[in-house]
Amino acid sequence: MQEHLDDDQIDTIIATTGDFIARARHRYGLTLPELEIRFDVHGAAWGYYVRKGSQRWFRFNPTLFARHFDEGLSDTIPHEVAHYVVDRRYPRRRCKPHGAEWRQVMRDFGIDSPSATHRTPLDGLAVRRQRRYIYYCGCGEVPLSATRHNRILRGQARYFCRRCQQPLSPTPPP
Repeated sequence: MQEHLDDDQIDTIIATTGDFIARARHRYGLTLPELEIRFDVHGAAWGYYVRKGSQRWFRFNPTLFARHFDEGLSDTIPHEVAHYVVDRRYPRRRCKPHGAEWRQVMRDFGIDSPSATHRTPLDGLAVRRQRRYIYYCGCGEVPLSATRHNRILRGQARYFCRRCQQPLSPTPPP
């Protein structure tokens, strides 16, 4: 199984990303500069669109692209470019990452059933798993990721049960 991208594959990824950006420019009349592409993602994630302040770039997983090149071209690249388009098309609106705006851009790219996740086999990949913490609501126990648990501890967030809408608590109800 191939584990590394060759120069031709990297050039194809860059060109395909540019093609989707060009399609979005034409479709939406937006000014969308080409973005830097980094191949520095590891584990189970295929890629990311990153925005920090005025800086923007794409990050892709070279191992997953090497193993499943065609899927990366047809799914991951439009997925990440769609995030870029939504970010630029709706600069003042808080859009859900895989919400209606993102799904519409994906459909405009010709992807009939846009999905936020992939179903790629991850055999042999080093995949980090977050520890889960048990929180409680009116329904019972709800597992939360370490990330959400730490946000709660720092006072940065509150989370609510999706079923009963009650706030989640680290201690069971009396």
